[in-house]
Amino acid sequence: MTESASLLSLFASSFLAATLLPGGSEAVLFAVLKSYPETLWTALAVATLGNTLGGMVSFGMGWLLPQTQQLKHVEKVRKFGTPVLLLSWVPLIGDALCLAAGWLRLNWWQALLYIAIGKFARYWVIAAAVV
Repeated sequence: MTESASLLSLFASSFLAATLLPGGSEAVLFAVLKSYPETLWTALAVATLGNTLGGMVSFGMGWLLPQTQQLKHVEKVRKFGTPVLLLSWVPLIGDALCLAAGWLRLNWWQALLYIAIGKFARYWVIAAAVV
């Protein structure tokens, strides 16, 4: 697989892993960095972008849900606000946090910022272990 194809696969897997679909983009990041260590910062940017956009899709889905429906994790998100989205990378609860933040109609710019920071930090830790 070429470097470009690897980065495209990384984007796709990181995007899908951040939606309600199951997936593990960490393994793809690991493989890309093992094969192309010189792409460290590009790979981090691609994985973070894909995963952040996927998180924002979940946020948007929450925004579209009727306010009459009760969602899991709403009280945690209501209590802590958008900073709780730093945990959007955590398996299982991360998707629910993004969905709940959208449902609560939290500021989407702040949500985007906190989601991106959390996702980048997780990928950075993984990359540091590889290179």
